[in-house]
Amino acid sequence: LGLLRGPLTPSLVEDLALLGSWLPFGQAAKNVGHFRQIEVSEATARRVTEKSGQAYVELQTEEAGLLEAEMREATAGPGLQQLSVDGAMVPLLGGEWAEVKTLAIGTIDEADRSGEAHAREMSYFSRMMDHRSFARLATVETHRRGTERAGTVCAVVDGADWQQKFIDLHRSDAVRILDWCHGAEHLARAGQAAFGAGTAALSEWLGTELHQLKHGEPELVLRSLRGLCRKLDRDGAGGDDRLKTVKGSLGYLEKRRGQIRYAGFRAQGYPIGSGAVESANKLVVEARLKGAGMHWAREHVNPMVALRTAVCSGRWEEVWPQISRRLREKVGAGRETKPSSKECPAGKEASGAETPPEVRRPEVPKTTVPPQRSPTASQRPPAPNHPWRRMTIGRRPLPPTPT
Repeated sequence: LGLLRGPLTPSLVEDLALLGSWLPFGQAAKNVGHFRQIEVSEATARRVTEKSGQAYVELQTEEAGLLEAEMREATAGPGLQQLSVDGAMVPLLGGEWAEVKTLAIGTIDEADRSGEAHAREMSYFSRMMDHRSFARLATVETHRRGTERAGTVCAVVDGADWQQKFIDLHRSDAVRILDWCHGAEHLARAGQAAFGAGTAALSEWLGTELHQLKHGEPELVLRSLRGLCRKLDRDGAGGDDRLKTVKGSLGYLEKRRGQIRYAGFRAQGYPIGSGAVESANKLVVEARLKGAGMHWAREHVNPMVALRTAVCSGRWEEVWPQISRRLREKVGAGRETKPSSKECPAGKEASGAETPPEVRRPEVPKTTVPPQRSPTASQRPPAPNHPWRRMTIGRRPLPPTPT
């Protein structure tokens, strides 16, 4: 039957885990109670969701280890694939904040390459950990999506060093592209320092240079920034913060000269924006973990974001049987322990009060309970308050027991 320890059926466990990955645990419990006609506590919804997420974390960690040990060949990837990584901050208990890193992978269709390229068939991998461990564990997703064997991989990132190391590990020959918005941001910062924010001179200069950056030669933009540096230096601003800002933007873009050839990238149908992973930060991480008043225990973050990647990638039907199987294995191996009456809350969305009973079925008035048959050796009737007793549609009440 695939039963787990406790009073919850396998389908109820799945419902709680699925809703708990989308909604605050209290709302998830109410929704399950509404559709299942039972009463489930918020603590139960939290416990089931976190255990399910932890099972998925363990499965992916083991899979990453097997991929490293066996050096399995990846599946064939698409002709053009986009890969982006970024981080988002989440609130922890005690007023701390921590970064959750996310990988977003998508496919660029040939039909989209004539204009602005947009990735489709998005999938995600998220963890709160150091960048080296994240890059190693993310192999489960890059291997599944065939990144190693894809025709061309466009790695669109915001320029952070850890992101370049991630690309080195998973696809060192990827076309590295600095996210357009980050390039434009550094250009605008230099212009504001040189001309002043909100001035007509800034508007004219920035409009020209942004057009040149996107449609022309990046060397001309770098030359213009060097000209601003010389102008500020001649005006006696050598020790001014304005000159320091312009030099900083110039150095940032010069270091990434090969990653800002936007006109050439667009001509080949490559994406130039990392909006896919920025949207993933909002969808996968922030939409569930940055709700009003939420603060998470550190050990509960990865189980939650693991489930979020499954549901946001549209892979729940594929992933849940694996999670359910792992939960049953834990029970069989004796690793599942009965929860105590008090648990440490995952955050402020869960109360710290004593955990109420896991499932409480509404009492049925005695007048509605039909008489029971006398039990026989081959069959015992349901209990008086069994939910089957309340399902009158299509069922006739049992005849009174003869005296």
